[in-house]
Amino acid sequence: MSMLKSSMLNGIAVSVKVVSALVLNKLLSIYVGPAGYAIVGQFQNVVAIIVSLAGGVLSTGVTKATAQHYDDESKQQSVWHTAIKFSLIASLVTGFSLLFIGDLLSEWLLHRSDMTSVFICLSLTLPAMAANNLLLAIVNGKKEIRVYVIANIIGSIFSMVVTGFLAYEFGLLGVLIAFTINPAVTLLASVGLVYRMEWFNTQALWGTVDRDAARELAGFGFMAVTSALMAPLMHMLVREHLAMSLGMAAAGYWQAIWKISEIYLMLITSTLAVYYLPRIAEIRTARELKSEIGKVYRFLLPLTVFSSIVIFLLRDFIIFTLFTKEFVPMRELFFWQLIGDVIKMCSWILGYVLIGRSMVKFFVVKEIVVSLLFVFLTILFVGKLGLQGVAVAYALTYSVNFVLLFFIVRYEMREMDNQLTLKAGLNE
Repeated sequence: MSMLKSSMLNGIAVSVKVVSALVLNKLLSIYVGPAGYAIVGQFQNVVAIIVSLAGGVLSTGVTKATAQHYDDESKQQSVWHTAIKFSLIASLVTGFSLLFIGDLLSEWLLHRSDMTSVFICLSLTLPAMAANNLLLAIVNGKKEIRVYVIANIIGSIFSMVVTGFLAYEFGLLGVLIAFTINPAVTLLASVGLVYRMEWFNTQALWGTVDRDAARELAGFGFMAVTSALMAPLMHMLVREHLAMSLGMAAAGYWQAIWKISEIYLMLITSTLAVYYLPRIAEIRTARELKSEIGKVYRFLLPLTVFSSIVIFLLRDFIIFTLFTKEFVPMRELFFWQLIGDVIKMCSWILGYVLIGRSMVKFFVVKEIVVSLLFVFLTILFVGKLGLQGVAVAYALTYSVNFVLLFFIVRYEMREMDNQLTLKAGLNE
């Protein structure tokens, strides 16, 4: 399926997801305020880390391997068997552990002693979360784009309704509980969409662990766990520094501008995951890879730049429409945050090459360096510029990230050319 067609279909799901996110955003700003908004962001990062430890890190590897072995059903199934067994064990162990440390996490990460119940709820829903992530990863790898789109639409609508209701009834506690049950319940919708497909059966999804498949997933698991851990940890440390130096409300302002970036970049990042990653996995020559990267840049970069300009011009309208007057101080973050978004998108397009080409060492080192750099620059510039410093740090961090990725991808292309030349020489 072409990038344009994939983007159009995926755009439907993303449009629904964006509308849902905008509605939820307004509800959260009303019912929990800037300080509560910061706690919500902190909890979402915690959930991301826990889901990763429970097997979520394998999703990208499953998508890539499923797409790569499109002509070998037995290899696809070996990957599925291995990923499902690992995720089940990991989610049960992680969930069991949460039952004992939920009170500590509530106090340490959320600065609240009355939120232990949300971690208990999370422990119970982890296996379902892991199963849903893997099922959607398989659907993506099989290039069943329509099913993938419908599943995401159902998930977005359900999340909006349940989170909105619980926020209204129970405030901050209700919001946090909603974030633990939404992904698990959408598993029912995902299963309902795929259960009639030929590949969806017990034999295909449940079997013995395959060593070759485990090795294949291990590299992606290592990359994914690095990204899944470093990104949320980076955000948590930045949020914590803002709270300690400028107050919890300031952390909420940064969380709000970050949420705006997430919402409008959602279309672009979803397109990369649905079309670009499976496509990169299929490419065998440097020339074809360069052509594909150029095509994606020509399609997505103008869209990002245009969106950023529109958001900057409408920043006051956005603040009062999506949030409340309490969030007005976030206005000073828009300029540097939007510049950072454009640079970040340039980086992401190259970053997917590292995943698709299984460049584990480069990816892991790069993720650690960039994450630590963002925290360091935040501490440096917040001390000099106040709240605006976190946005400046963001733009500078992803500028460095882009430069690193540019040289890494250029190195990989040279290696692909060398391998092609070597192979041609052997054939002669």
